[in-house]
Amino acid sequence: MTENMTELENKVTELEGKEREFVVPGDEIIKSMEYLPGRNCFRDGDSIYSKRLGIIHIENRVISVIPLVGSYVAEMGDMVIGEVEEIQSSGWIININTANSAYLPLSGVRGFIRSGTDLSRIYNFGDLLYTKILSGGKQSLAITMQDIRCRKLLGGKIMEIDPTKVPRLIGKKGSMISMIKEKTGCSIFVGQNGVVWLKGENEDVVTETIKRIERESFKEGLTDEIEKSLSKVVRTQPAPFEQKESDLEDKLEAAENDSNYKENDYEEK
Repeated sequence: MTENMTELENKVTELEGKEREFVVPGDEIIKSMEYLPGRNCFRDGDSIYSKRLGIIHIENRVISVIPLVGSYVAEMGDMVIGEVEEIQSSGWIININTANSAYLPLSGVRGFIRSGTDLSRIYNFGDLLYTKILSGGKQSLAITMQDIRCRKLLGGKIMEIDPTKVPRLIGKKGSMISMIKEKTGCSIFVGQNGVVWLKGENEDVVTETIKRIERESFKEGLTDEIEKSLSKVVRTQPAPFEQKESDLEDKLEAAENDSNYKENDYEEK
C-alpha cells in the first residue's frame, strides 16, 4: 500500500513538472493508468501521448494538450456561442464558426412550441445563442438549448479569439475568467469556439485584457500580471443582471409590446 502511494505521488510530482511543457505529436506525456487522456491526447497501452503540437494541461487527473494554433473542432458537450443565420420549419441553422453550421431542432428548445408558431418570435435572424453541442460529425452538428447554462445573449459586445487560447482565458477551474468578471463587473460568456460575449461598464478594459491573454497565453505568471493590472479598474455600477434562465421570459417581455403575439404559442415545460 505504501509503495503504491509513493509511486502515485511520484507520478503527480512528475506531471506537475510537465505542466505547460511543450510537446509534439507522438510525444509520451506519462506512463500511468491513473490519468485519463483529454483533448488532443490518446492512450496506447499504459501511456498517454500527444496528438498535437502544444503545451500540456492537467486538471482533475485529465491530461490535455492545448494547441499552439488551430481552428475549432466541435466536441459533444462543448458550450459555444452562435448566431442564427436561417429559420426553417422545424428549427434553426446556427453559425458557430465551424465548417458546417449547427442545427437547433424544435426539440432542443426549453419549452413547448405549438404548431404554426412563428419561429422568429423565439429565435430570430442575428440572435446570439449560448448553446451546447449535442452531437456532431463531419457533415452535420446538432445543438440544444436544454442545458440550464444555455440562453439568448441580449445586447453586449462580441469578440473572437483563437479557439486554442480559450482554456487560458478560462483558467484552471475558471480562475482567470472569474477574476476578470470580479475585477471589472462585466458579464462574460466564453464559447469553446473562440467567440466571447461581454456586457458591462468596463467592456473596453475587458476587451484589451482578453486580447492580451490571447497574445501572451504561454507566458508564466500571466494570471498574477492580469490581476495586478485590473486592480486599478473602478467599478461604479453593479454587474449587469445575469441573463434569464428561461427563454419564455424573453418571449413574454416581447409580447408586452406586440398585441399580435399569441402568448400560448410558446409554453415553458
